[in-house]
Formats: sequence, structure tokens, C-alpha cells
Amino acid sequence: MEAAGEESMDVQGAAADEPIFPGHGQTSAAKPVWASLEEAAQKKTEGNAFYKGKNIRSAIGRYHRALLVLRSLDSEVLASVKGFGPEMPALTSEQEAVLRNTQVDCYNNLAACLLQKQSVDYARVREYSLRVLKWRPGDVKALYRAGVATLEMGDAQTAKQYLTQACREQPNDANVRKHLQRAEEKLNKELQKEKAMYRGMFSSSLKSSSVEETNQTHRTGEGV
Repeated sequence: MEAAGEESMDVQGAAADEPIFPGHGQTSAAKPVWASLEEAAQKKTEGNAFYKGKNIRSAIGRYHRALLVLRSLDSEVLASVKGFGPEMPALTSEQEAVLRNTQVDCYNNLAACLLQKQSVDYARVREYSLRVLKWRPGDVKALYRAGVATLEMGDAQTAKQYLTQACREQPNDANVRKHLQRAEEKLNKELQKEKAMYRGMFSSSLKSSSVEETNQTHRTGEGV
């Protein structure tokens, strides 16, 4: 398995470079579904080729097109727009698995692409990574990228949770360990800053109390 810290592409699963779709063409009703799944897989494959050629913009475009094709088959999307269009036949468990695997690969690869850009949209990287984790909770690459993006967005505590889980899955990955250490260092600095703030508040409170006691003594002495 490739290191989670490397911005490698997900080319395994149902949408690999040479996708094979069991059952393709078995029935007339299934043909449109399998054809759409194959089209999405082809778009993903083209995206992989563009990524390898360092054409990030075109790669992103292909992954988005693949996901757009899959939206027309996604039961979760169709449930929210039920009654606004023609009813689509329910996907078989096999077709559902192909669809989800292709979606996971595309979102993982989109996150990898975004991290290669000069100006990184960390909010989008996290969004795509969390979509992967929704369907594949233990995905190490998604955990790593979600952790990095969350850390860059300022939430070291949540970032540490993602990166700790990624480190458990892949303990020898240097990049995962590096960013986990960054999260821990940031949390430690925040803790020290908080302690210093409370010490300052406590010291000010004591000083104020001492001044008040002195003033009270002076007032008492004046009345004698």
C-alpha cells in the first residue's frame, strides 16, 4: 500500500484503468445503468492520466464529470428529488458497490489534486475527504488529508483525531507522523497560552484584592 502522506491516486477497485463490469448487457433494463457506470469509470481513468502528467486542472475536470454522471444513479441524491423526474430503476447491490467505489476514488483523487495547487482550498479538501470517510470510514488517505486540511484551518484538536487514526492504520508513514506532531505541538502551545492567560488573570485578581485591602486599612485608620 502506498503511503498516505504521498499524493497518490486511487486507481484500484471498480473504476480501475481497465474497468470490468460483470453483468454488463445482461438485460435491457440494466444497460443504461452499466453504461453510465462505465462512462464514469472512463472519466476517472482519464483524470488519472492527466494527474500523472501533472495537468491538475484537466484531472479535476474529469473527476467532476465522473461524479456528475454518477449523481444520476445515486440513490441518496435521487431520494431528495423524488417526484421531480422519471423514476430510475433501483441499482443492484453490485451496481451500488461499483458506484460507491468510483465515487470514493474520485473524491480521494480530487483532494489529492487540490493539495497540489499553489493556493490550496483546505475547506474543499476536508469536504471531499469527509465524503470518502462517510462511505469508507477507515480510508487512510482520506483520514490523512482530512487531518492536514483541518489542521491548516486551525482546528488542531479535530486534526489530531484524524491523524491519530491514520497513524494507527499506517504507523510507519513519515508524513502522517509529521503532521500529527504538528497538531500536538499546536495543541501544546494553545494549552500553554491558556495557562499563561489564567495566571495573568489570577495575578491581576490578587493585585486588585491587595490594593483594596490597603485602601480599606487606610480608610479605617483615618476614622480613628
